Amino acid sequence: MQVTMATSPAKPDQPNEDFAGAVPHAVVLLDGAGLAGTTSTCLHGVAWYTRRLGGALLAHLAAGDGRELTAILGEAVAQVADAHRDTCDIGDPSSPSATVTILRVDDGRADYLVLADSVLVLDHAGSAPDVITDGRVDAVGSRYRAAMDATPNGSPEHDRALREYIEALRAHRNQPGGYWVAADDPGVAAEALTGTRPVPGLRGAVLLSDGASRIVDQFALADWPAVLALIAAEGPGEVIQRVRTAEAGDPQGRRWPRAKAYDDATLAWCTGFPARHTPNGPSRQSS
Repeated sequence: MQVTMATSPAKPDQPNEDFAGAVPHAVVLLDGAGLAGTTSTCLHGVAWYTRRLGGALLAHLAAGDGRELTAILGEAVAQVADAHRDTCDIGDPSSPSATVTILRVDDGRADYLVLADSVLVLDHAGSAPDVITDGRVDAVGSRYRAAMDATPNGSPEHDRALREYIEALRAHRNQPGGYWVAADDPGVAAEALTGTRPVPGLRGAVLLSDGASRIVDQFALADWPAVLALIAAEGPGEVIQRVRTAEAGDPQGRRWPRAKAYDDATLAWCTGFPARHTPNGPSRQSS
């Protein structure tokens, strides 16, 4: 399997809170959740959390033991929680969290896991792309975003409305009737969307953080078939470039109201799926 990645922080002087990585038969993408200017009970920060969790997931996936992806996610969440429970109040809703998207190719099948609002697009030969995302975050957020969307990005009013929006969302984090993200509780793995597709006929797959999926689901600059064609022609970095151009043309969010004028953006594009996974066989990875 060949994996090509592209990533860009929202601002050059801020840490990139996305994470993407791959082993020969699996790919992981995380999008960290947190907000500067709001109170957090974690000493480490969101970027630390996504890197720790992403690294733990890749280590478990590298074993190639065929365990369920939910079991792998639960173990990785528990491992990272143990790494900072003695210094941080990891159960507080303000503690770092992350979306999780995993694609694993093994024995002629492609297994996936999607938790929260990153996007997985499966490109099938002869049919429309299969777009998989967890809409529960947006369903909850739509109840609270009116005041934020009514004010221009960068204004004191927007900053205040954004803080209030985040605080409202946190009350529903990892709660029944709310939404689910990776944080401190390994039990959230059972809430992830999971499935399997046959590898034959699967031309490619793209994992995107919501900062990159803006090109379709927020800015409507292209549909998913067009995005797949763009990536195939010019690489995943071109998607980020077009997102950045759109963001720069609407810095106050008047055309496209949004929480952040700019967001971390990451893609992992996967092609060349083997019919069967051979742990010591050849593979290629670029980033």
